[in-house]
Amino acid sequence: MEGKVAVFFCSASFDIDPKYNQAARDFVRAACLRGYAISSGGTTKGTMKVVVDTAKACGARTKGVLPRFMTEVVHPDLDELLWTDTMAERKERLRDDATVVVALPGGIGTLDEYFETLTLAKLGVFRGKVIAVNVDGFYDKLKELLDFYVETGMLDAQTRSIAYFVDTVEEFEALL
Repeated sequence: MEGKVAVFFCSASFDIDPKYNQAARDFVRAACLRGYAISSGGTTKGTMKVVVDTAKACGARTKGVLPRFMTEVVHPDLDELLWTDTMAERKERLRDDATVVVALPGGIGTLDEYFETLTLAKLGVFRGKVIAVNVDGFYDKLKELLDFYVETGMLDAQTRSIAYFVDTVEEFEALL
């Protein structure tokens, strides 16, 4: 994909509070309205489905990146589909053309994607923004952990400053 691309990392679970899927709709729509194409895990599961459905409803281009062992859950409405051999390759391909990475509330897979991207941003390999959407304090404990890491010297303040957390769509839009 060319131009501005927002990658959304998120939950694949159906068993989550509906407020997280509503937040996904709101934040994906905000990115679309600012001219971003949307890239994601590209499945029909949980919030990943919501991301693709919302982007399509907004008229944005969509790309999904899936490992070959997930063929049965590919979203049928993607504009572009990229197959990978591994989950690690999936993360790398998702970031290839990303100008911003957004972690919506999600599970351990989302945390893995978030931390790897933040590490790559610290190292200058990923040059986009890394944003976590803090719906109703979902990422408050993560913010506290990162602050604790700074206090103990395990994380430098510069890296902490590039770990953006937003509570509202307006804060998100200001970072785009």
